[in-house]
Amino acid sequence: MSLPTIKRVLLKLSGEVLMGNQQFGIDPEFVAELAKEVKAAKDSGLEICLVIGGGNIFRGMAGAAKGMDRAQADYMGMLATVMNALAMQNALEQCGVPTRVQSAIEMDKVCEPVIRRRAERHLEKGRVVIFAAGVGAPYFTTDSGAALRAAEMKCDALLKGTSVDGVYDSDPKHNPDAVRFETVTYDRVLADNLKVMDASAVALCRDNKIPIVVFSIREKGNLARVLAGEGVQTIVQDK
Repeated sequence: MSLPTIKRVLLKLSGEVLMGNQQFGIDPEFVAELAKEVKAAKDSGLEICLVIGGGNIFRGMAGAAKGMDRAQADYMGMLATVMNALAMQNALEQCGVPTRVQSAIEMDKVCEPVIRRRAERHLEKGRVVIFAAGVGAPYFTTDSGAALRAAEMKCDALLKGTSVDGVYDSDPKHNPDAVRFETVTYDRVLADNLKVMDASAVALCRDNKIPIVVFSIREKGNLARVLAGEGVQTIVQDK
């Protein structure tokens, strides 16, 4: 099963992807390679939104697990996503791609606030829009932020680039016999807790009929292959 024709997509990247082969932080060389992939996708005629997690710098749930106040930890995680967004903006603009960062936590010295109509105008003018700081509130992951922005911007698909090449019936890192799905329904993902994205993000995509495409962003050129309907991926959608 393949995707319908798409014009506008939201690409969700985990913060860990920006580490490259490092254990922590941002690898500028790897971010530059990611920027080239995004540029190639944009040059194919797509309008592109980006959401990047903050797990390479700080993860709110991990902080809360170690005794921090969950809301405070989540705000710190949101600030980490802004740092990642600015790193990606720099890499994209060095490739000649005009880019705007919009943050759900206002910080007008470094980026714009999230304004939907302004973001739509940026896309129409050929700019890539990077949404940062999640939904601007604690207790929501950047997956939920990505689903929300995809719905707001009327994206035709949400592409989740991770270190895994799709959705499996169990964790492939721990079970060598795990089976990858070519396609799976939103309801199956929720019922079996398949860990594609958090439940609120999956439900939001289901309710707005936004297919979720899970693929490995670490494999060079994979974004272009997935957008062309090729490559290894899992599509989450209705039957």
